[in-house]
Amino acid sequence: MKTLWVNSNFMHPTTKGGQIRTLEMLRHLHRWHEIHYVAIENPAQPEGPARAHEYSFKSYPFKHSIPDKSSPAFYAELLHGLISPTPVAVERFNPPGMRAFLEDLIRKERFECAVVDHLAPTSYFPDLPHAVFFQHNVETVIWRRHVEHAGDFLRRAYFKLQADRMYHYERRVSRESGHIVAVSKKDADEMRRLFDVTRVSEIPTGVNIEYFLPPEPRLGTVADLVFVGSMDWLPNVDGIVNFVREVLPLIRRQRPETTLAVVGRTPPPKLLQLAVGDPKIQVTGTVPDIRPYLWGSAVSIVPLRIGGGTRLKIYEAMAAKIPVVSTTIGAEGLTVNPPRDIRIADSPQEFAAQCLDLLSCPETRTRIATSAWEMVNANFSWEHVSRCFEHIMLSAPRMS
Repeated sequence: MKTLWVNSNFMHPTTKGGQIRTLEMLRHLHRWHEIHYVAIENPAQPEGPARAHEYSFKSYPFKHSIPDKSSPAFYAELLHGLISPTPVAVERFNPPGMRAFLEDLIRKERFECAVVDHLAPTSYFPDLPHAVFFQHNVETVIWRRHVEHAGDFLRRAYFKLQADRMYHYERRVSRESGHIVAVSKKDADEMRRLFDVTRVSEIPTGVNIEYFLPPEPRLGTVADLVFVGSMDWLPNVDGIVNFVREVLPLIRRQRPETTLAVVGRTPPPKLLQLAVGDPKIQVTGTVPDIRPYLWGSAVSIVPLRIGGGTRLKIYEAMAAKIPVVSTTIGAEGLTVNPPRDIRIADSPQEFAAQCLDLLSCPETRTRIATSAWEMVNANFSWEHVSRCFEHIMLSAPRMS
């Protein structure tokens, strides 16, 4: 089937959970269908368009510079977000001319199916009623959680403004879309409740079991605790900063030597500042491969207070045979069985206690890690996930 796939970015470098999910699926769908991939080309990342042939029949890079989150241009976007009716998280990925480019491409190529990947491309996709809208998060829920955890009045007011705009925008495009794909039953139910839509399906989350399987013998020790995630995503920053401030001191009261590795691109200054003067905290920034950090750690932590969608990092840790301690929000939407294959804790005291229990007992770590690995190995291959998505594509409204 000749399919148009529209995204706001290319798949390489692969640094975000949404990229991992899409890339793993496209590697399978590309073998079964003719995928035409359209995305914004970041001039600083030439690897993206250069490797698009790995998952598409043909790619169409659209040149546009998206301001870095530490740049003056980004803060100008935030200020513009005070007056724009479009959520800033959508508008910053809306390049001038992209809508006209897509209209021309659709007219020339006569695609049978279209997939709009993530929320941002909905702002410029010209034919949502005949598209599959692939939504990795319920953005309205994320922004409302930002409001709950905002640290001061100004941030709370700004997040409230954006949350309201996000609700109205996400509701409108969800109702316009031909079909919606969510990444969990929980997200699908949220969309039905919030946006009054019925054309919603969910797909499971997958993991590449072979890729994450640890070597024997294991590599050297990296840290006691490890957190993996993009540090330019605000929920990750909020979660790990809160962990370092509120949970880690409780752990160190009983286990002063406890070490922590924070692995992920673009760590913000406030996170780097927390690690200054503490040799037991390692903040890596971008790494070429996250697996050695998982294999070399005792416990993977997911201390998220804000979020949506599903956390691929949990299944990746399970595939790497490392036990996980997560908040309820961190693990929401995933098929997990606490306490057999994951530990769940929400207060600082509970989270610290679960980490200490695992750090003090290698047998418990091994038992939980083995149970979790068996669960993901039996149920969550990417080929199965891709077949689920293919079924939705085949039954979705046709473009021509």
